Amino acid sequence: MSKTQESTTVQLKDDNFAQVSKFTRENQKSLLFIAAAIVAMILVYVLYQKLYLAPRESKAADQMHVAQDFWAKKDWDKAINGDAGYPGFQKIVTDYSNTKSANLACFYLGVAYLNKGEYRKAIDNLNNYRGDDVMIAAEALGNTGDAYVELKDYSNAASYFKKAVDKASNNFLSPLYLKKLGLVYEAQNDNKSADDAYKSIKSDYPTSAEAQSIDEYIARVEAKL
Repeated sequence: MSKTQESTTVQLKDDNFAQVSKFTRENQKSLLFIAAAIVAMILVYVLYQKLYLAPRESKAADQMHVAQDFWAKKDWDKAINGDAGYPGFQKIVTDYSNTKSANLACFYLGVAYLNKGEYRKAIDNLNNYRGDDVMIAAEALGNTGDAYVELKDYSNAASYFKKAVDKASNNFLSPLYLKKLGLVYEAQNDNKSADDAYKSIKSDYPTSAEAQSIDEYIARVEAKL
């Protein structure tokens, strides 16, 4: 690089620095305001978590155990609506929104409504579940598929079963939902897709319970191809 080029480069850097310094001086109050606003937002968030959300989370978790007991006993009405002064999952979702307990209650509610035959409510609540637990998330998707099957909406059922297979990605739930996916395809007379689903069980999950009898399903759909 020539001395002239070096001089030009240095001058440009000096000019840029000067412009930045000038901008900072002219906007010092605005920059300080923005910085203060960011600090305030962080402080508000921390206080919200510690003083508001944490106590609500603790109270919601403490009150959920009775509804969970009813749910485990398949007493769906009491699991939903509560009993003897203890709230059901519906009230927990309403009263403790934005908590982990309320989020989990959406899953419980969805399963309860599915078993009661209230399929639209089941779908709504299962879709509201936003948990990080992979197994529960996969079951929420699979149960949503079950609800759509009951409504004979096979297109949506297939979509949710495929999501459940991908979400679970394990030897227990994935073959179960692949089998349900195959049955949905059969209901749609899409025997080629059903054959692919059943063969996926045989090839990808050969030790699963579903794989032990899957040859019968494969033979049935291949006879229709």
